[in-house]
Amino acid sequence: MTIPVLSVRALNRALLARQMLLERSAISVHRAIEHLVGMQAQLPTPPYYGLWSRLANFNPQELSQLFLDRQVARIALMRSTVHLVTADDALALRPVMQSAVARGLTPGSPFGKALATVDLAELAVLARELVEARPLTGNEVGVALQDRWPGVDVTALSIAARAALPLVQVPPRGTWGGIGQSRSTTAESWIGRPLAEPDVAQVIRRYLAAYGPASVRDIQAWSGLTGLGRIITELEPELLTFQDEAGVLLFDIPNAPRPSVDLSVPVRFLPDFDQILLAHADRSRIFRPELKNLIFSNNGIIRAFVLIDGFARALWKIESTKDTATLVVRPLPPDGREVIRPREWGAVEKEGRALLRFAVRGKSHDIRFEAGSTRATR
Repeated sequence: MTIPVLSVRALNRALLARQMLLERSAISVHRAIEHLVGMQAQLPTPPYYGLWSRLANFNPQELSQLFLDRQVARIALMRSTVHLVTADDALALRPVMQSAVARGLTPGSPFGKALATVDLAELAVLARELVEARPLTGNEVGVALQDRWPGVDVTALSIAARAALPLVQVPPRGTWGGIGQSRSTTAESWIGRPLAEPDVAQVIRRYLAAYGPASVRDIQAWSGLTGLGRIITELEPELLTFQDEAGVLLFDIPNAPRPSVDLSVPVRFLPDFDQILLAHADRSRIFRPELKNLIFSNNGIIRAFVLIDGFARALWKIESTKDTATLVVRPLPPDGREVIRPREWGAVEKEGRALLRFAVRGKSHDIRFEAGSTRATR
């Protein structure tokens, strides 16, 4: 039987549809976070920008209130990075992702070597007592654990506690405009319910609904898990099968959107660390491979970017002075064509000014187009 082939553009349109980037969705903030299976959230602010780009009439105070009501949480999950998830998903996803979170503690790793004399089971018990007594910073946890293991590196002890326990960061960290150090307690204590039994197959289904069609390598790259081929094989009777232009096998759930490749798509400004850039091993469906080093810095920063015709074709940042907030847009290098066509500039500027109105109040707004652009500074 011939397996249907999906072009890069077809995969792009499918991803945008599932990411609520073809048109802003009217669903709730809570439902959006649930659908996305979490949002990358090393920093508190990017999820707010990500939701603004995906939801109609997004109010950042609604997300802040979800934090205060303990309906969402920030916790280490996929790839051992901090994600914003619903409270239910904090409890459901952490058992599934535990091996990815703990991978940095393998005996041959730097932290594993530093912890060679530490009983990790005992550490987990002591760390739980500490953070459930009152939320603590990572450094405070490490320092307190040194009472039991003097001479062991504070950071290694802190990382061990983070790997052993499902630690959630408590407000005001994560709220809109909230300041303060990152302090954590356990998910069970904060949410008031135990962790769920791990269900890897259900997580794969949900991933495909938000990021598919995708290969086994894509799912493993997103999650940080290994050995998922067996589970995909078990799920295969309920999945659709495609292949990309290189012949790589892709899987998808039935009835998921796969729009026409000719569909016109809007300009969208997406934030630093947006999960759309981290959801696949093959990221060509969202940016050209030669642009990776411009979007992903060598110190772990993933830069904010502009989707034009569905692909990352510019970077953006906001620079502020006392009186003015300036949106700086820098087109990425062209590949034999003008990277931003004249007819697209108006859409970039319109969406950019809307972003400024959302992000910065009480100042005048301006837009500057940097080198590589044919558009003059405004």
